[in-house]
Order: sequence, then structure tokens, then C-alpha cells
Amino acid sequence: MKITQQIPVLMLVALCWASQAQGQVPPSATELASYRGLLAAAHKGDMAEINRLVSAQADLKQTDGRGRTAMHVAAFASHDEVVTALAKAGADPNLLENDKYDIITIAAVANDADMVRTAIRAGGNAKNITSIYDGTALIAAAHLGNWESVQVLIGAGAPLDHVNNLGWTALIEAVVLGDGGPRHVKTAKLLVEAGADRSITDRNGKSPLELARERGYREMIRVLMP
Repeated sequence: MKITQQIPVLMLVALCWASQAQGQVPPSATELASYRGLLAAAHKGDMAEINRLVSAQADLKQTDGRGRTAMHVAAFASHDEVVTALAKAGADPNLLENDKYDIITIAAVANDADMVRTAIRAGGNAKNITSIYDGTALIAAAHLGNWESVQVLIGAGAPLDHVNNLGWTALIEAVVLGDGGPRHVKTAKLLVEAGADRSITDRNGKSPLELARERGYREMIRVLMP
């Protein structure tokens, strides 16, 4: 396939993947109005109600129509104390909602590094395979240039070289779905310094360095040079 034919395809893939990552949005107003019990308390960050419901043995697996548990709702709302309390009560921090996202990936996409740390302390696994693209929280964060979350995930042992079903690693995504700006450059630098494999290529046999050169990303090229 010629380069001129590839570009629209890559753009379409990028737009689809960006839509998925950015599609991780908090529950809608309609959904929030329907919440009861733990879901409502988790969104509000109402610790007194959380503690009361946990003591009353409320169903920790209660979900909304999109498969979100109270933990997912709390992660979207950035209520660290709620996530911690629910984990102590026995809630599973590794459950996936309907779009196959766990609380770590939700936090990583929002670049809520504090919540990423909280989710990990609560038992969340940075190695989880998430999203319809069989990716990871690290790939999602790298794609968006969320280097703060990337740094936390690297420290938690996230797989540096996992390849998603698009054929991309976190390092490749930082290039092909990034803008070559400071945040994506720092993301790539963190990955390289952590030992990410710069020789892994995309499905067209192109390395991150080659991809950066095609895009004219000078600072990224410096980071990726052997």
C-alpha cells in the first residue's frame, strides 16, 4: 500500500482510538439522577454514607447500565477515599466496565495520577488488559501524553512493551497518536529510560524512531535515537 493510501487509514484508526480514550466520561446527568445506594454515595464522595452502606452489607458489585461499579464511579469523580474504603470492604478494583476499562485506566486517561496511585494501593493491577483494543493503562496514558500517570504506572510495573491489537506499544502510540510536543516527548523519554524496547515495529515494520522522523518530531527523534 502506498503512503498516500496509508495516511487516511492511520488517521481513521487514530480518531477511533482517541474517541475510545476520550470516551471515558463520567456518568451522565441522567445516569446520576438514577443512582441509588453505593453508586450515588460514590459519586458524591459521601464517606459517611459509604461506611453506613458497607456496614449494612450493601452489594459491592452493584452496577449501572454501563457496567460501572461504585469504584468506577468514584474513579471518574476522583474520590480517592471512596476507592480506598470500597477496596477495604472487599470491592474488586480490577473489574472492567462495559467498555473494558478498569479504574486504573480511567484514572490514567484523566491523568489523575493520585487516583492511579490510589487504585494501585487498593489492589489494582497495572498489567490489566483493557479497552476494546486489548491495551493497557500505560498505552492509554502514553497516547495522550499523560506523563505523570505514565511515571506512576512504570513504577508499578506496567508492561512497557505490550502490543495492542492495533500493533502498537506505548512508545509507538506516544509517537503516532501524539503531537510531538513536550508532554509526548517527556512520555517517550520516561518509557525509554525505563527500558522500553525501541526496536519493536508497527505492522508496517516501522520503528518509533522511523515514525517520529516521518512526522518531523525533532525532540522526539532525539529521545528515540540509540
